[in-house]
Order: sequence, then structure tokens, then C-alpha cells
Amino acid sequence: MTPAGITFQSVSFTYDTATNPLVAALSVQFPTGWTGIVGANGAGKTTILRLATGELNPQQGTIRRTGEPVYCPQRTDDVPAMLDELIAATDGDASAIKGTLGVTADWPERWQTLSHGERKRAQIAVLLWRRPQVLAIDEPTNHIDAEARALLATALHSFQGVGLLVSHDRELLDDLCAQCLFVDPPEAVLRSGGYSKGAQQAKRDEERVRKEKRQAKRAFARLRREAIVRRQEASRAHRQRSKRALGKKDHDAKEKIDMARVTGKDGVAGRRLRQLEGRVRQSQAKQESIRVKKIHELGIAFEGAHSKRDWLFRLSGGSISLGGKRRLSFPNLHMRPRDRVALTGPNGTGKSTLVRHIVRSLALPAERVTYVPQEIDLESSKDILARVRALPKDKLGQMMAVVSRLGSRPHRLLDTDEPSPGEVRKVLLALGITQAPHLIIMDEPTNHMDLPSITCLEDALDECPCGLLLVSHDQRFLDRLTTRRWHISQEKGTTHAFKLQQLR
Repeated sequence: MTPAGITFQSVSFTYDTATNPLVAALSVQFPTGWTGIVGANGAGKTTILRLATGELNPQQGTIRRTGEPVYCPQRTDDVPAMLDELIAATDGDASAIKGTLGVTADWPERWQTLSHGERKRAQIAVLLWRRPQVLAIDEPTNHIDAEARALLATALHSFQGVGLLVSHDRELLDDLCAQCLFVDPPEAVLRSGGYSKGAQQAKRDEERVRKEKRQAKRAFARLRREAIVRRQEASRAHRQRSKRALGKKDHDAKEKIDMARVTGKDGVAGRRLRQLEGRVRQSQAKQESIRVKKIHELGIAFEGAHSKRDWLFRLSGGSISLGGKRRLSFPNLHMRPRDRVALTGPNGTGKSTLVRHIVRSLALPAERVTYVPQEIDLESSKDILARVRALPKDKLGQMMAVVSRLGSRPHRLLDTDEPSPGEVRKVLLALGITQAPHLIIMDEPTNHMDLPSITCLEDALDECPCGLLLVSHDQRFLDRLTTRRWHISQEKGTTHAFKLQQLR
């Protein structure tokens, strides 16, 4: 049996609305095992997965596939095909996968009330049960809690085919991947090892290229200076050879000039100059051929301010439905203007539902609240981008400057009709920054965001003077930014009742 594999040969792809190719002349082979696909938001990682699995066709080049490819999308809007079949299956593989990923029989009927972490686990479970020879997964650890992430890593380790993994989870990439494709449009470079090893090599390569560029610039400058000196020497030699400056009776001088021309001595300076000018042109061409990656300045600042109110909100205790018989109960909740609150709990315990309930209950002016939900569906993403394009030029420029400082290229974002989830979150952040918010509410803020952007966001929130309510499974992120914790857990002795406790 022929081993599974995918080979790109000189593949190029450009979206209809874009002016520049997202993938250009890409030649790469994906063998058995996991290959990471890494890069900034909007760099084309998802596009490469869709090309690899046949969801998109290249405009140039060819893609050879051996084995059935299956694609697991980043978004979790829709119920996965064959989830009902997996639920009904009783074979050993189905039981093991459902048990490993915690998939229960009622998930299909209550899909709309599932957390996005539960939806992601359902996606992965179906794909592993189908046993494809080629599996392309987009951001598998988004939304999921620490326990589910460990289960997911175990499941992915068991996969024996060709795996393509788009992720900003450095630990998962390092743990699973034998090689990583680093994407920076229109180029993509394959490097051996996980993300950390590849990133270190990329840094060394960039430093080497910059050193070559500096050396080439110095060599070019030296040759130009030498050419100026030679040009001056040639000009003096020309004046000395000229008979026009001599008197009619200066026969000895004219005879010397004639002798120099006969012997060829009069052209030495000119020939040297022409040779040197050729070297100057070669040096300039070499310098211009060394392409150094442009370094974009990163880092943002929230122009927030603390509210003059005594309270950002005060919410009376109660309970809310999580779908079916499942309910979440909570005590009286409040936030003061400078409070920094972490909301934590396992997948499916109602964190996002509670956040939406709080947002609906706020009495603050809408422009003083920056709310970034956990997930933004495709149609809403398109609407957000359309509103951004309609902004006045000064407002658009201000907002896109923030997007750029979060590591995404504004021209690529404005070119597309389907922004990536990470890009949409950056747009919402940029819009919020310009409003000087009194309260920032972010549900899983590090989901979909590339690694440099997460660092920028963390630094900005650390300096922001306004109130913060953050939902996250990233404990390091929360430890730095929050001082109070609200935690949701399942009540003992029941499978459908959950309770929020204020731990500090």
C-alpha cells in the first residue's frame, strides 16, 4: 500500500478580492506524522490546509495527494457531519474516542448550548473515528480547558497518518510536530523540529541575512568611494593628455602625448575606471538581491480610564439556564472601576452564558464597554469588516495602525472577504481601544491570536487603568492580569447544576 502524503509543486493562490498572492510558488512535501503550519493571523495558514485537503484549488501549480484528506475547521458554528453516527456507534474505537474526549449522547440535540470547547472536542472526535489517512486540523486547542487539552493531545498522538496542524499552542506544536512550515506571505519555509526549534532557526537565518545585507552595503559604499577617486584620477589624466591646452610651439609636450597614446598609457586610468564601475554595478545588484524581512513595530496601549462611578455593575444573585435541565446559580456579583476579575471553570459550565448575561445587564454607556466574545461567526465577521471599511479615512487609519501593531498586515485584512477569527478579534480590540473604555470584557482573549499578538495584548492590559473581566483557561495570563477570581464548578451529586463561587 502506498504511504499517505501530500506534495505541493509550485503552488500559488490569490483570493479574488486580493491584489497580492497569499501563497506563491510553494513547493513542499508533507509526509506521515504531524507538520505544524505557523504564522501570523491572516498569513494564509488556513488557506494552506484547505488547499491541502482539496477545499480550494490552486491557480498555479499542482497538489498531489495520496490518501483521503479530511479538514477540521477552526470555527465551531456547525454540527460536525457524522456526529450522530459516532454517538450511535458501539464499536471499541468509537467508545474509546468518546470516552477520551468526553463526548456524551445529548451533544447533537443541544449543540447550540454547548460551549465552544465541547464543540471543538466533538469535531476532533468525529475525525479521529473516521480514521482518515490525511488529517488537517485548524486550532484544535482553542476554547478547551486543561483537562480536555490533555485528552486531546493523547488522541492526536494516536493518529498514524499525515497530520497538518495549525496552532498557536507552542507546547502542542513542540510535542507533536517533526517539522513546521513557517508562513510569511508570499513565502513559506519548512524547518525541522517543533515550533521552538524552528523559531530559533528562523531567528538565526534572519540574523545571517541581515549580516550579509550589512556587509554588502559596506562593500558597495567602499567601491563607490573608490570609483569617485578613480573618476577624479581619470579626469586629471584626460586633462594632462589633451593638446588643446598646449601652445602651438610646445612640440615636446605634444610628442609625449602622442607617445602615450601609441603605447596605450593614456587609457589606463579610463580602463581601470570602467572595470571598477562594473564591480560597483555588481555590488549594487548583490545588495539589492538580499531581501531582509521588514520588522514591524509591535505593541499597543489601551486608552482606557477608570470610571467615576462607584460600581461598574452590580448584579443580584440568581440562576440562568444553560440549556435543557442544566442551570448555573450565582451569588450577588459586582465590579468596582479598578477591579480585575478572572472567570474560570471547565468547559460547559456556563462561563460565556454568564458573561453575556452581565453584558446585557450593564448600565454603562455602550461606547465605554469593550466586549470581545469567545467566538464570532462568519457572517458577523463579514459585517464587522464591512463596517470597518465604511469608517472615515482618519478613523480607519487609526484603527488599522493598531491592527498593524498587533502583528497583522492591514492591506491583507482589507483585501479579504472572509477575515480569520484572529483578525476579527484584533479589529474589535482596535475599535475598543479608540473609545477609552471603562470596562473591558474578553471571553477567551488568547483564542485565535498569534503568539506575538498575545504578548502585546497582555502587556497592554497590564497597563490599562480600567476594569477587566477576563474568561480564560490560560492561567499564566490570568495570574499576571487579575486580582479576583470567580470560579464555576459542578455541584456535588448532580450532573446538571453548576455554581459560581467568589474565591478572592
